[in-house]
Amino acid sequence: MGERVSVYRREHFNAAHRLFNREWSDDLNTKVFGKCSLPHYHGHNYELEIKVTGDVDPRTGFVMDMKVLSELVQEQVVERFDHKNLNLDTKEFRELNPTAENIAIVIYRLLRPYIDNQLDLKLRLYETPRNYVEYPAE
Repeated sequence: MGERVSVYRREHFNAAHRLFNREWSDDLNTKVFGKCSLPHYHGHNYELEIKVTGDVDPRTGFVMDMKVLSELVQEQVVERFDHKNLNLDTKEFRELNPTAENIAIVIYRLLRPYIDNQLDLKLRLYETPRNYVEYPAE
């Protein structure tokens, strides 16, 4: 067995969203989601950290070519979500509440098919410098 190494790539995108449940009253949405449920949306400067873990390929010396990973994230995530209103401008969140947790799951599902199944994939999505989620959880 080869040497397992984790490689990381950070990307950035800006997006607006509103947290709310259509089945709830405005009062209940405000109680649960606070200012994040206000009807005029709000935005975040998201930082996305992608971790890929696997054996080092003896031919290339890479776990995964970071240029390929960067291009993949640009195509599948940044171009899709950057400077968008997640609730209104994306099919992924028309019916799904765009919480940080759900955004991380959606991004994982967008990237996973393009990354070799022998490599582990983990995401960390920073909604603010102090609030972030990881998927999949350990």
